[in-house]
Amino acid sequence: MLNKIKRWGVMLGLASIALLASGCGQNNSDLTGGQLGDDGKLAIYTTLYPLQYVTERIGGEHATVTNVVPPGVEAHDFEPTAKELVRISKGDLLVYNGGGFEAWVEKAATNFSRQGMNILEATEGLPLLASGAHVEGEEHHEGDGHDHGSNDPHVWLDPTLLAMQAEKVKDALIKIDPDHKQEYEENYTELRNDLNKLDQDFKEMTSQAKKKEFVVSHQAFTYLANRYNLQQISISGVSPEDEPSPSELKELVEMVKEKQVSYIMFETLASPKVAEVIAREAKVKTAVLNPLEGLLEEEQKHGKDYLSIMRDNLKVLETALNE
Repeated sequence: MLNKIKRWGVMLGLASIALLASGCGQNNSDLTGGQLGDDGKLAIYTTLYPLQYVTERIGGEHATVTNVVPPGVEAHDFEPTAKELVRISKGDLLVYNGGGFEAWVEKAATNFSRQGMNILEATEGLPLLASGAHVEGEEHHEGDGHDHGSNDPHVWLDPTLLAMQAEKVKDALIKIDPDHKQEYEENYTELRNDLNKLDQDFKEMTSQAKKKEFVVSHQAFTYLANRYNLQQISISGVSPEDEPSPSELKELVEMVKEKQVSYIMFETLASPKVAEVIAREAKVKTAVLNPLEGLLEEEQKHGKDYLSIMRDNLKVLETALNE
């Protein structure tokens, strides 16, 4: 950990020198006076795929949106290089999730702000749940490999909270680029309607489901469970990259049998090894429940997006909750 902190100190120091030397900051830290690029579009960076999705939907033809985490890379583990930090600082707006999800942004924010870059923390003011908090009846094992601090940052898995984040993005774009306010408002309204429809479909499915419990490898679905009165059972106390000890394996297998669940669900960007071992020992099935922290290149090639993947999640949950 100490070496990691030292590395970050050197990286940010180099980035600060590069930023000052380049003189690339725009004087728009109050979210006004965005500087359009040569193509007439705002240059916007996001730190998380769901934020990229809503920003693209709202910005439309007036924004070029780049997600700084490459496809297929686990967002928890991402750290930009000094060169990447300089590139990000040249944008008109950086949209990040917050809630302890992107430690690198919080460390770099001072340098970004000093250069006059606009920064939007998309969870600011949202009703965040405490990290490790249980919704009614929720169970999990301690020791999740990702320390998010005091709050759970995975708000985008509740479509109504993502809609609140989208509204913040819309407001930021209007302040930076007021000439296109009407289009940003219209694009946001269309997006909000899509998210409301998704929310209603989840409500209808979960209200009719035979079971309320689902088992996941990583405790990322607390907001989804909270929104739809489900019980998330997380096995993430055993790191997805590690083999469980015999005693841990036995405990988890017994829990799965006791709860009479039919599926154990793992993620797209993390190893399924632990989930597969437990499923085999408990003689249950496995399926993918996507936390949408990032897209795979294959998903991009097939035109997948937030809405389509969340609807895939809905189908997976519907099967798991009714078998």
